[in-house]
Amino acid sequence: MSIIAENLQAVEATIGRAVDAAGRPRSTVQLLAVSKTFPAEAVLEAMAAGQRAFGENYLQEGIDKIEAVARAQPGAPVEWHFIGPIQSNKTRPIATHFHWVHSVERLKIAQRLSEQRPPELGPLNICLQVNISGEASKSGADPDELPELARQVAALPNLRLRGLMAIPERQAEPELQRQAFARLRALADSLRAEGLLLDTLSMGMSGDMEAAILEGATIVRIGSAIFGARHYAE
Repeated sequence: MSIIAENLQAVEATIGRAVDAAGRPRSTVQLLAVSKTFPAEAVLEAMAAGQRAFGENYLQEGIDKIEAVARAQPGAPVEWHFIGPIQSNKTRPIATHFHWVHSVERLKIAQRLSEQRPPELGPLNICLQVNISGEASKSGADPDELPELARQVAALPNLRLRGLMAIPERQAEPELQRQAFARLRALADSLRAEGLLLDTLSMGMSGDMEAAILEGATIVRIGSAIFGARHYAE
């Protein structure tokens, strides 16, 4: 068994313990393998172990990987999620190549994704990124502005607003981790109370996935625990 396959088994075991503790079925949490900075070969290795959903932060790297995987495994059932910052001039390739976008924080970006989504691909699944910890260095919509943004995005054609995403301030204590995730869950609950049909909370990474699942995460974004430490180019 490969290292990536072993790591996937370990992550699966962690998710299993967390859903049991939360009293939830395992089927309510999707594992998104964050493959940024790792080659297509690593994705193919994860696919061989049964993983089907992958997250990319960098557009050109992601597109190159999508195309390489398609050449290596034509017709394989694989789902691609864009989870990085979005520049206005990069929306067309995102709308064309990905199944999900987790990092929408402005109406202008959502409008461009809607306009540029090829109709034959069906609606693009959208999560709104929320700056849940109020960090100046973090991307995301202000929680106070979220209801209006959500209503506007939900009305756009060619998109399907699925839910919310956040990257909270890093905390070592599980209780502090849970507090931030609980705030995101409460925001989603308030939007659902307004009639928006949200079913997704994209929250939790390698260091805090258990706290996120206890607070209702439906997608956990796991990178280093699957693929190992990242090595960024200088």
